[in-house]
Amino acid sequence: QVQLVESGGGLVQAGGSLRLSCVASGRTFNGNPMGWFRQAPGKEREFVATISRSGSVSYADSVKGRFTISRDNAKNTVILQMNSLKPEDTAVYYCAARPDSSFSYSTYRSQYPYWGQGTQVTVSS
Repeated sequence: QVQLVESGGGLVQAGGSLRLSCVASGRTFNGNPMGWFRQAPGKEREFVATISRSGSVSYADSVKGRFTISRDNAKNTVILQMNSLKPEDTAVYYCAARPDSSFSYSTYRSQYPYWGQGTQVTVSS
């Protein structure tokens, strides 16, 4: 099993920045590919960013150029740096991990069996 704990959410004005962290633990976690997803009220959970074991990344078009995903394997931590935030970025942000046997990243939430509890990000206009 893998446990994921997110932190760093909060309230920020449009144009501001936030840094989300996700710490992974568990017997079966060993640098698994990771992802960030978000869910706004009344909407489906959507892909935001993902990173492979080797550090390859992919972003949703809506956040490309504003968000950056990175990882520190020594600390079992994945970071989502969010800049130039917009009101439409308001959502609960979830960290997710792919299985230990995986190497590549994925933009599909069905390929992530492990999820954190989520952290709220609110961007005011």
